[in-house]
Amino acid sequence: MFDNDLADLYEVETKQLNRAVKRNISRFPEIFRFQLTYDESLRFQNGTLNEGRGKHRKYLPYVFTEQGVTMISAVLKSDVAVNVSVRIINAFVQMRRFITQNAILFQRLDLIEQKQLKTDAKVEKVFDLIESKDIKPKQGIFLTDRYLMLIILFLI
Repeated sequence: MFDNDLADLYEVETKQLNRAVKRNISRFPEIFRFQLTYDESLRFQNGTLNEGRGKHRKYLPYVFTEQGVTMISAVLKSDVAVNVSVRIINAFVQMRRFITQNAILFQRLDLIEQKQLKTDAKVEKVFDLIESKDIKPKQGIFLTDRYLMLIILFLI
């Protein structure tokens, strides 16, 4: 999450949030928080920074990972911080529970997708053969050898 979004969540100013983090920097290794580069900041500027308070920022925004978001609750001392901390932890627990409970479903969807890709490749081969002029029908019956071969290829 962006620092300004977290500040809104915790009902503090962005500079207060970043100041609290800097006072407790040992609690925020780079896997908890990192600063966007200038190019990254420009990419996100239209969607986030142009809105409200963050419009004219002096400094590049910080982004907090799940662990960093949770750690901020230990740094900020207020009733809002405690309430937000409980809500965030509950959200992360529910998210993990959802992923765990649906792991088999995700695996099945992945298998279906792999099968669909193989089927798409076979169908593409069939259409390529139908469009090719290399195969000439030998008989004038309803199912020519060419189309029979294509059907067999498709069924394989």
